[in-house]
Amino acid sequence: METPSPSRTVTGRIDVHPRGFGFLVVQPSGSDEVLSAFIPPPELNPYLADDVVSATVTASEDGRWSASGLSLLKRPRQEVYGEAVLRKGAVHLRIDRDVANGDWPLETAGVEVQPQDAVVARVADGKAWLLRKLEPGTDRSLERIIVRHGLRRDFDPDVHAEVQRLLTVPHALGGRRDLRQVPTVTVDAPSTRVIDDAISVLPAGGDGALRLFVSIADPAEFVTEGSALDRVARERATSVYLAGAMLPMLPEALSTNWLSLVPGEDRLCLTVELRIDPEGRVTAADVYESLIRSWAKLSYTEVADYLDKGEVSEPMATVREAMPWFRAAAARLAVARAGRGGIEMSRDEARFTFDEETGEVSGIEAVRPTTAHAMVERFMVAANEAIAGWLIDRGVPALFRVQDEPEPQRVADLAAFAQHSGFGAGFGRRLTPLALAAFDRQIAGCTAEPALRSVLRRSLGPSRYTVVPAMHFGLAARAYLHFTSPIRRYADLSVHRALKQYLRGRRDFVHEDPAIEQLGVHLNERSRTAGRAEKDRHRVLEARVMASHVGSEFTGRITRVRPSGLLVQLDGMLVEANLPADALPGGPYQPDPRETSLVSASRTFTIGMPLQVRVASTDEQHGRVELALAG
Repeated sequence: METPSPSRTVTGRIDVHPRGFGFLVVQPSGSDEVLSAFIPPPELNPYLADDVVSATVTASEDGRWSASGLSLLKRPRQEVYGEAVLRKGAVHLRIDRDVANGDWPLETAGVEVQPQDAVVARVADGKAWLLRKLEPGTDRSLERIIVRHGLRRDFDPDVHAEVQRLLTVPHALGGRRDLRQVPTVTVDAPSTRVIDDAISVLPAGGDGALRLFVSIADPAEFVTEGSALDRVARERATSVYLAGAMLPMLPEALSTNWLSLVPGEDRLCLTVELRIDPEGRVTAADVYESLIRSWAKLSYTEVADYLDKGEVSEPMATVREAMPWFRAAAARLAVARAGRGGIEMSRDEARFTFDEETGEVSGIEAVRPTTAHAMVERFMVAANEAIAGWLIDRGVPALFRVQDEPEPQRVADLAAFAQHSGFGAGFGRRLTPLALAAFDRQIAGCTAEPALRSVLRRSLGPSRYTVVPAMHFGLAARAYLHFTSPIRRYADLSVHRALKQYLRGRRDFVHEDPAIEQLGVHLNERSRTAGRAEKDRHRVLEARVMASHVGSEFTGRITRVRPSGLLVQLDGMLVEANLPADALPGGPYQPDPRETSLVSASRTFTIGMPLQVRVASTDEQHGRVELALAG
C-alpha cells in the first residue's frame, strides 16, 4: 500500500468492541493490507457492527488512524438482541455490546416490557422495534449469538407446506441400482440424528482388489432448485452446531427422518463405488443413483472396539463378515495417504457435557478421535476425492474445496512455534505435503499436540469453495470437494445436482461456470459466519464452566501473541484463555513484528512456551476467561 495522506474519505465496515469503542475497517481494492481506524464512542453510538459507512480518516503523528464524520451507506443487520433498560423514564434497548455501543429507544407496540427483559428487535429510523420478548428460562447467551450472527431457528410456513407435500410423495425407485442386499452400515455418535452417509464393502477378488461403496443420502431428488426449500437451504448454507443446540439447514422432518439413512428403511442415495488395489490405490470409481437399506447403525465406540480388540457388538452381528474388509480398506487407503503426505483431519476436540435434568452445561472434556473416526474419515475423503476427479474428467463444473500452500512466513512461524515447544520442524523455506505429514507424525500423542495442532491449522490457512479446481494442501489432494453431507451443507447438495444432471444426460455445461463461482462466494461467507457463531458459543460455555475454577492452577502453552497479551491453551481441557500483557511482570510489553513473541526489557514470552497459570476471572457475557501467571 502506498504511504497514506494524513486525511482522506474512505468507505469501510464498522467493527464494534464490547468495551465501548470501535474501528472502521478498510481494505483498499487490490490490496492485501487493511487500514483500521479508531472510532470514539460518541461517533459510534448510532451505528451497528457490520454497517458500511463513509468516513473521514486521519493519521496521527504516531501512524494511528482515527475516523470521524461517519455516514451510513448500507446496514446488513436487520435484527438485534438486547435487554430493556430505563433511561429518563423511557424504555431503551441495551443492544448486545458486540453489535452496538449505545442504548436505542425501544418501541414496544403495546407489549409490556420490564427492565432486564430480553428481547429481539428490528432496527430502523434510529429506533429498535420490538419483534418478540424472550420467555423466562430462555438461554439468553444462545439467543444473543443466534441473533448476532443472523442465524435462524425456524422455517417459514411456505417451507413447512412444501415439506408436507414431499412427505406424501412416494420414492421413485426406477432406474437405480439396488444395493439393499449388500451389507451396509452407518457409523456415527449415538446421539446423531442426521445420518447422510453409509458404507458397504465387497471382499477382495482374485486380483486382490476390494470394492468400497460410499452411499450418500439424495436430497437433490426432492429439494428442487428454486423451490422454497432450496431458497432457505441456500441462504443458510450449512447446519450450525451450537453446543446444546443445532440449527438445521433443512427442516428436521426431512433431515432426521425422511432423508436420513436410518436402519431398516429403503433410502435413495448417490453411491460412489471405489476399486482399491492391495497397495491402496483407487484404480476405478463408478458413480450412480442407488437404492440402499442400512443393516445397522453402529457407534464409533462399537467400531473402535472391533478394530482395536476384535469385539463384535450385537448390532454388528448382521454385518460381521464385512467388518474385516472395512478394516482392510481403511488400512489400504491409509498407506496411500501416507505416501503422498498431508495430515489426518480428525483431531482432539473439547466437548461440553450437559446435565440430563436441567440441560445446563456441567463440564468440558477433551475427546480424542478413535480408530473408527480415522476409518470413516479415510472413506469420506476418498469418496470426495474420487467425485472431484470424476467431475473434472468429464468437464462438469462444480464447487471444489481448495486450500493453498502456506506462505513462507507462515511456515517460518510454525517452525519457530515447534522449536519453542521442544520439536524440530526443519521445514526449510517451503512446506511440502510430505514434510507436513512427517511433522504430523512427530507431534502425534504428545502433551502439546492440541496446542501444536491449533497453531498448525492457523498456519495452513482456511479452505474455500471455488469453481476452479486446484490442490487441497492439507490433504495433499490434487482435487477435492464436499460430497458426503448434502443434508447438512449446501455445497454438497450442489455437487449432487451436478452429478445427477450428468448421469441423466446433460452435456451443455459451462466451463468454470460464473454462477457456481458466485455461489461459492456466498457459501464461503456463510461458512465463516457459522464458524464465528460456533466459536462464540464455545467461548461463552467455556467461561460458564471455568467460573467454578477461578483460583485453580493449570499448565498451558502459548498459542498466540497479541498486542493486548497472550492466548494460552490449557492442557487437558483445551480451553484457550487470555493472559493480559498488563498482568505480566517486567512490563511494559510489545509484540515483535510477526507477533510471535511478547517482549519487554527483561523478559520474552514466545508462542509454544509452556506456562503455569491461574484462572483469575471469567466473563460469560463476552465469552472471556482471564488468566494470571501462577505464583
